[in-house]
Amino acid sequence: MSEVSSDIVLFEEFNCSNGTRVGIATLNTPKTLNGLSLEMTRLLATRLEIWAQDPDLALIIMRGAGDKAFCAGGDLHTLHQSMTANTAKVAKADSYAGTFFAEEYALDYRIHTFPKPIMVWGDGIVMGGGMGLMMGASHRVVTDTSRLAMPEITIGLFPDVGGTWMLNRLPGKTGLFLGLTGAMIGASDALFAGMADYHVPRTAWDALISGLTSQAWERVPQTGDGSALNHAKRVMNDDHLNCILHELSVPPAPAIGPLQTHQARIQRLCNGSSLEKIVSNILALSDDSDPWLARAAKTLAAGSPGSARLTFTLLQRTKHVSLAEAYRIEWAAGLICTIHGDFEEGIRALLIDKDKQPKWNPATLELATPEWVEKFFTLPFPANEHPLDQLGESA
Repeated sequence: MSEVSSDIVLFEEFNCSNGTRVGIATLNTPKTLNGLSLEMTRLLATRLEIWAQDPDLALIIMRGAGDKAFCAGGDLHTLHQSMTANTAKVAKADSYAGTFFAEEYALDYRIHTFPKPIMVWGDGIVMGGGMGLMMGASHRVVTDTSRLAMPEITIGLFPDVGGTWMLNRLPGKTGLFLGLTGAMIGASDALFAGMADYHVPRTAWDALISGLTSQAWERVPQTGDGSALNHAKRVMNDDHLNCILHELSVPPAPAIGPLQTHQARIQRLCNGSSLEKIVSNILALSDDSDPWLARAAKTLAAGSPGSARLTFTLLQRTKHVSLAEAYRIEWAAGLICTIHGDFEEGIRALLIDKDKQPKWNPATLELATPEWVEKFFTLPFPANEHPLDQLGESA
């Protein structure tokens, strides 16, 4: 085993039985629940490209340090500092927020399109930016401690990092419900919704590493080579990893989570084209006997009305677009969120002053009209200056 220390991200390589290697990237800021910073994003992006070009590097694992989280989101403190410093409230592509979102989304897209297997060990909390890293991996593993959510409505944002694209692809109205309520799900519901592929006990980590290092992986000479032989080798490595994870997988407990239990009810509550009606239906659950549903309703009630409108509209507009286009739409909306709407106020109330008393503007859903939300889809500069303009063209 070799290790390269960058403090905030640790990179290790394990030798396998035939001289091939497995790379492990560990997010290493457990005190902040491995929140993803711009520096961490750049370290990951650089290392992924090195590993992509290494024929002896067979596959990659991403995990989080500590026992609480894979990654609980992005670096909101620095984003808040950049927003408060932008007193003119001008949206610029090269601002800190514009750069952070662009590089984070580009990394997430690279994971979706990576030429080698990437396994994310989604142990503990997986939220926001953590979901962005996990959703594009070829092998997404949850454990008995996994808790997944897109809770951006609580901070005045929306499910970004490709979240709108992902939520649109969940069963029925599941994605809309999770986006509006920030509801947290465990392993069984993650498997049901297609947000994870395997459930492996946290205690099986050492057995997983043993299985990976005892495998004779295929060498793929050039990641950009589209030959049938190299394609077959990549498929074989993918299958080897599937077999190892299958052997270690166990049924999650409980076998059926609240999302699956209430799937039919969620479908009825979220049907229709009126956001006002859908929100009213969900808010009526605040006194429900099921604590998961009641908590979801209360989160929506306390969340940003503007975020509810923006999330609803984004899900409509990204429903039939490519993944790359979804990232472009989200980037523009996210940049505008840094100068309009509730993002700055939401972070202040939750993480800076911690008074948990955000003053949302607009204060009600009635004021967050379809006309109001249009500003989040209008770039204040030419489209060719969009930093993700070329995303997907070489995929």
